[in-house]
Amino acid sequence: MNMEKQQTLRGFATISYYAADHAAAKKWYTELLGIPPYYDKPGYAEFRIGDYGHELGIIDSQYAPNGPATQPGGSIMYWHVDDIQAMHQTLLGMGASAYEPITERGEGFVTASFVDPFGNLLGVMYNPHYLEVLKGK
Repeated sequence: MNMEKQQTLRGFATISYYAADHAAAKKWYTELLGIPPYYDKPGYAEFRIGDYGHELGIIDSQYAPNGPATQPGGSIMYWHVDDIQAMHQTLLGMGASAYEPITERGEGFVTASFVDPFGNLLGVMYNPHYLEVLKGK
């Protein structure tokens, strides 16, 4: 059985975060990630990050499909981190607010989520499965 041909969702491509203050959001994520965006135009900046070069887009909220959101909502995409406690402290220290506390999910999985200073949900997770997949890369 060839699973590759049966996969409909092939992998995470891009996540978009919206911000009314695009310049401030771009600066904040540049500091958090430790790299500048690889693509940077007025109203849109994009970072390639992580082991697989996933894309994080920072978009001026005027371009949000249904207008700017007034509160956090929607799905939470979790980024794997090696030290969730340290990332928790980093994000709080940078002005993010806790959305969901550090939560043990069982079998080594640990999550936490935050609201960045621009109203976006940002999830972090220690994920043993991610590390197993990475080893097989």
